Amino acid sequence: MRVLVVEDEKKMASFIERGLKEEGYAVDLAYDGEMGLEYISSNEYDLILLDWMLPKMSGLALCGKIREGGCRTPILMLTVRDAVEDKIKGLDQGADDYMTKPFAFDELLARIRALLRRPQVLKDEALLKCGKLTIDLLVRRAWVGAAEITLSQKEFSLLEYLMRHKGDVVSRSQIAEHVWDLHFDPMSNTIDVYINFLRKKIDGDRQKSYIETVRGIGYRLVDR
Repeated sequence: MRVLVVEDEKKMASFIERGLKEEGYAVDLAYDGEMGLEYISSNEYDLILLDWMLPKMSGLALCGKIREGGCRTPILMLTVRDAVEDKIKGLDQGADDYMTKPFAFDELLARIRALLRRPQVLKDEALLKCGKLTIDLLVRRAWVGAAEITLSQKEFSLLEYLMRHKGDVVSRSQIAEHVWDLHFDPMSNTIDVYINFLRKKIDGDRQKSYIETVRGIGYRLVDR
């Protein structure tokens, strides 16, 4: 999952980035409102963490522009402003959730998981499945049948993206945009390496892999 953090305090931004990457998220950083808008206009994100008090364009104004542009990406607003009136302004402007600083990082992670899980909750689905392959988005665990498989954070994120697009052909660039970040080298073979890691773990003795290679395009997760 790819997250944009728009935060002008560089120590805070670095702290959030480091913590999210340890949890397997791909993270981009923007340090002012205009930079954040530029990133959002040119990239696709699964979640936006947005500080209220930003230079060049406030987080509140940026939130409004994001929604005016038709983007429905979940927005979690972070701010020292804790008045009820401020929370109402943020939510009315289009934010999906609101956290006041300072905050516990574990709570931030829980709120992120809740926001990313909302489409599944609305469909009464806590799990993603493909044949005998199952992943639990809440606890970030995976199984083939009844046997649990151990995945790294990046392997889980890659498998989650493939399962969310089960049956669809996804290109390497699409995978890179959602599972890695802006610093990903498109000329590297990293994605192919991680696909092979996944295949070894989820396929077992199967003659045909869950992950199908579509030559010249990318990959497709299939229920065989």
